[in-house]
Amino acid sequence: MDISLPRAFARFDESPDEYFYQMPRFVTHIDDAAIAAVTQLYRECFPSHGAILDLMSSWVSHLPPEAEYCRVAGIGMNQAELQANARLTEYSVQNLNESPQLAFEDNTFDGAAICVSIQYLKCPVEVLREVSRVLHSGAPLVITFSNRYFPTKAIAVWQSLDDAGHAQLVERYLTEAGNWNEIMQLDRSPGPASDPLWAVVARSAA
Repeated sequence: MDISLPRAFARFDESPDEYFYQMPRFVTHIDDAAIAAVTQLYRECFPSHGAILDLMSSWVSHLPPEAEYCRVAGIGMNQAELQANARLTEYSVQNLNESPQLAFEDNTFDGAAICVSIQYLKCPVEVLREVSRVLHSGAPLVITFSNRYFPTKAIAVWQSLDDAGHAQLVERYLTEAGNWNEIMQLDRSPGPASDPLWAVVARSAA
């Protein structure tokens, strides 16, 4: 599906996202082995003692437990989940599909994460352009995804693609945003007995 077509970002449930996320979900959306793979990627990519932006966050951020960061800012849809996240030093409730602009100064963060949520963005290019703006030049963005999602809220183009297509789609978002480089697609799937895990990692060129 061509992402230039309006229907590419259509969803089965177009009611306000605030309705869907109003009840907290204190669950994880991938299994423990896949979570460990996410944590290992963060361990490899995010600098110790840095400032981290956790986009589309919830009650757990999967950051390495041994790592110390000077700041972890979370943006999510449910206040109770964000309040329960012990790794966040601050948080804000924001619907990125309605308001993709980020309320941070340029060159604020040393790394950013979007964990198993990229498939819900209706304006991903705009969001990713904003993420690069608030990162220091060369800082990493780690986008992870599996084969699980809420089908009523995932965009149509995501549901039309296979796993390889998902990684290519995310890379295209970053390329169209225009302020990313060193874009890499990674398969970090733990094994056949676990949920699969893929990632696209890029560096801010803002």
